[in-house]
Amino acid sequence: MRERPIGLFDVRYRAFLETVSDIRAQLHRYCARMTGSRLDGEDLMQETLFEAYMKIETLDEAHRLKSWLFRIAHNRCIDFLRRRDARERAESTYSDDIGVVVAEPAASDARRAIERLVGSLPPKERACVLLKDVFDYSLEETAELVDSTVGGVKAALSRGRAKLAGLPAEPTGEPSRPLDPDTALLLQRYVDLFNRHDWDGVRGLTSADARLRVADCFDGLLRNSPYFVEYEKNTEPWTMEFGAIDGEPVLLVLFQQGDLWRVAWPVRVHVVGGIIDRIEDYYACPWVIGNASEADLELMAGSVVSQGG
Repeated sequence: MRERPIGLFDVRYRAFLETVSDIRAQLHRYCARMTGSRLDGEDLMQETLFEAYMKIETLDEAHRLKSWLFRIAHNRCIDFLRRRDARERAESTYSDDIGVVVAEPAASDARRAIERLVGSLPPKERACVLLKDVFDYSLEETAELVDSTVGGVKAALSRGRAKLAGLPAEPTGEPSRPLDPDTALLLQRYVDLFNRHDWDGVRGLTSADARLRVADCFDGLLRNSPYFVEYEKNTEPWTMEFGAIDGEPVLLVLFQQGDLWRVAWPVRVHVVGGIIDRIEDYYACPWVIGNASEADLELMAGSVVSQGG
């Protein structure tokens, strides 16, 4: 079995990513809505692609690649939800004996609303509604992907659709996850130094073995990466701000377009014991911001920022 690429990703993995490039945005949408976080969804999508890359020889029919990837993504999402105990809490009252409630599938113009509301459903209902009503999988295909029966999918769809029909038209949004004051001050210091291109100062805020992951580009120790050089080389006007996406505090990179500053991508910075131990940069993943509404992206000061386009 091949080892996972470390540092600059190897050419075979990049070639695989090019092969599945047209599927990646859909995989991200699914993972993001299953987890309730665009960034967690991106991380799970990356794990999905690497697992598929490692097992590609086991796929017999090339035309089943998309369904195969969705099956891997679904399993990754369920594992993620189990790890944070969300599935057990959400499905504590679940029973296969619950009767089927009559409910119609959503019209196509309601799919965006469905995507924003499905986070309120238990994982099985969430998955069935997404796969059937948003991604247009058949009942049989959905049953295969979620490891259920057609009857089980119909029941989950009816329950999920009925619950969604009773929700407000607009979601209430993710609860904010405030940082402790010391972490907030550290991240603001990071932003200030980053915008001044004071790379030595930035490095001074990180641990000696801090790790960096830039999707599709690099995964390894920060000190072995060309990370800051890439920002330094960018000649377009850009700035970094302390903000939030889906209620999660992150750093947002903005580029100037005319008189406006638009969000281009988020950066996750992990702090442990008052020092930065990991950075995750999503600059190579435009779909993370591309389908975000203004309500999903905010500066910490509270003003809404424009999304990239």
